[in-house]
Amino acid sequence: MRQTDTERADHLKVLGLSNDEIKVYQHLLRTGPSSVTELDEAVPDREATIDATLSGLVQVGLARRSGSDHSRFLPVPPDAGLEAMTLRRESELKQARIEVLNAYDEFRRTVYNESTTHLIEVVTGSAIVERIHQIKGGAQREILAIDSPPYYIGGPNQEEIDHLKRGVSYRVVYSPESVEVPGYLTENILPCVEAGEQARVLPDVPAKLTIIDGSIAFVSMSVRDTDVNRSLLIIRPSSLLTALIGMFELCWRNALPLHASVGTEDDRLEPIERRLLALLATGAADDTIARTLGISRRTFFRYLERLMNRTGASTRFQLALHAARENWL
Repeated sequence: MRQTDTERADHLKVLGLSNDEIKVYQHLLRTGPSSVTELDEAVPDREATIDATLSGLVQVGLARRSGSDHSRFLPVPPDAGLEAMTLRRESELKQARIEVLNAYDEFRRTVYNESTTHLIEVVTGSAIVERIHQIKGGAQREILAIDSPPYYIGGPNQEEIDHLKRGVSYRVVYSPESVEVPGYLTENILPCVEAGEQARVLPDVPAKLTIIDGSIAFVSMSVRDTDVNRSLLIIRPSSLLTALIGMFELCWRNALPLHASVGTEDDRLEPIERRLLALLATGAADDTIARTLGISRRTFFRYLERLMNRTGASTRFQLALHAARENWL
């Protein structure tokens, strides 16, 4: 057998052809139409009968009968046949993967009942900050987060800004308590939003959560559950991680945009009014909004009253609905 035949045989074997089918098919490619007797004599070292072998080639779409009496066989254009074989092979590989995973799971549950500690890691004390940097530093595609104090790390979030610059996307759901932390909005949230973070706010978040590339997460209690974070749970691929991803997506769908949309300028709104609306959406206290905007409470209420009169809203909730409808948020 020539070297080219050997190479071709290797490829055909990958598609699922038997050794007998490969030998007969390659003989047909070299000689053209052949009878059953000719093929039986030309390819003698087979395990199956020549009829069974030819039937297999016809079934996968690589050969057909020819001649007036249909006694001869010849190769046919393999496009459709190869496509069907490829799809069948992919299906078999997927099924094999499932079977292997199921077999290992059965082994783990019945033969080697391994502890689940490899799925959940508990980090405490000073090691928390180091582990957070280590995990987030390996992000490649996307970071999802539910943000709430208390915080392990203070100051501007330069790490996120660097990630955004190299193409890692961020979706963050903030709690109202995040905005209440002095300086956190202006020093942390807004710079990240300007760098490309997608930010929303939810009146009540279930936990502090960060998910890296959908493959690992760390979670801890929010400020409503504890005043000081003393421990961090690191979750690896498992049903728990899947549930946490689902929890984030639910929070994201129910949250409101934190900042004014880019590219939807409306000359009826001043920049300070847009920021005021964004801050109102966070649920921040009036004093916090006024302080963040650098205006007095009296000026804040004047802007608020003007916005409500302009939209015909009698409550802040109605104002928020109007702002969302007009794409001001």
